[in-house]
Amino acid sequence: MTNNDRTTEKIKNARVNVIGAGLAGCEAAYYLAKRGVKVTLTEMKPEKYTPAHKSPLFCELVCSNSLKSNDVYANACGLLKEEMRLFGSLTMQAAENSAVPAGGALAVDREKFAAYVTDKIRAEKNITVETGEARAIPDVSGSDYAFIATGPLTADELAADIEKKTGKNLHFYDASAPVIAADSVDYSHAFTQDRYDKGTGDYVNCPLTKEEYYDFVSALVSAEKATLHEFEKGEIFEGCMPIEVMASRGKDTLRYGTLKPVGLSEDGKRPFAVAQLRKENKEGSAYNLVGFQTNLKFPEQKRVFSMIPALKNAEYLRYGVMHRNSFILSPAVLNSDFTFKYNRNVRFIGQITGVEGYVESAASGLFAAAYLFDEITGNVRGVAPTETMIGALSAYLVTPNADFQPMNANFGILPPLDTRIKDKRERYRALASRALAAMKKWADKA
Repeated sequence: MTNNDRTTEKIKNARVNVIGAGLAGCEAAYYLAKRGVKVTLTEMKPEKYTPAHKSPLFCELVCSNSLKSNDVYANACGLLKEEMRLFGSLTMQAAENSAVPAGGALAVDREKFAAYVTDKIRAEKNITVETGEARAIPDVSGSDYAFIATGPLTADELAADIEKKTGKNLHFYDASAPVIAADSVDYSHAFTQDRYDKGTGDYVNCPLTKEEYYDFVSALVSAEKATLHEFEKGEIFEGCMPIEVMASRGKDTLRYGTLKPVGLSEDGKRPFAVAQLRKENKEGSAYNLVGFQTNLKFPEQKRVFSMIPALKNAEYLRYGVMHRNSFILSPAVLNSDFTFKYNRNVRFIGQITGVEGYVESAASGLFAAAYLFDEITGNVRGVAPTETMIGALSAYLVTPNADFQPMNANFGILPPLDTRIKDKRERYRALASRALAAMKKWADKA
């Protein structure tokens, strides 16, 4: 038997069960099926719906019809989409088929988008669609594989089984503070110091005067908030209080909480109030705005938080979000190829892994499927390089992080360039060019 015959036999014998027909699940199923792998796609709709879903179609877009910017060289999500196009992404095909005018963004007609994906999946001869609720992680081995792609609203019984098998490493809400680019901070209005000097000076402190603080609080409590689903409200607000809710309890509340100045001094004097920044990655290229979990709309976050003098021109790599979102603590249980540490025949993909956003979710499914196909066929090229956006995202997922929170595509998670480029536009172009070159070189190893 020749090597080609052996490879064909391995593809023929492989059986894959994908649970969840969202963006990640459909990408994985379609990629494998187009290459001859037999796939069963299990979806509980229309037999059962999550509180946020209404349509019987696959890949229902709930929160927005925008897949963000199409600019490959100026936007991290634009770069990620280009990486996906190189691998024949179904999401990108559907988006281009259902696109609506949106300037430089890729926005879609939601119904047409979902219908396109559904039709493609149902027409694929190597995909069998089964309607029903999965209640446990499949016990697979040998040439049988499973993808868990059940998204941020995983049904209760499966969620309980995931929690059991991941050692209770499952979160049920996403309450994250904004992340900003370190080089966008105005350090002339900041100082480094750990509270009571207990540490190595890792915190960047952004002081406010009395007038600046009260103006900030006034703007914060009157800012426009994002709309939550009814089923989200109690669970989230009990789990993590948004900064704007804390501020509404009294004008000095934040001075005794998130913005407390105790233990800090600038030129020997205690500031009136202080917002703190903490490193988001080991390179120190991104900072987390400590304690600023928020439900403000994204433009409002930029407007209000920019009232802090050191953050006047801050560039937001990730805005704060607060919504129902089941996600595993990936650093504890996942490998960089999306395989489950306790059973490598199981893969977790999509938002349940801690990637944030439609495109990021789809990309995780697409590349996890590519990694599995490499495994089936004996291709040993490994995972995508960390210089690529998908490689950087998967590296983020598995890097130990005591405060792990979902992350979207952003240039701040890419390894720094060998040469420092101060101009942001040119730096992004250089990072994107390096990423695409690395991706094309890696793709050619197939």
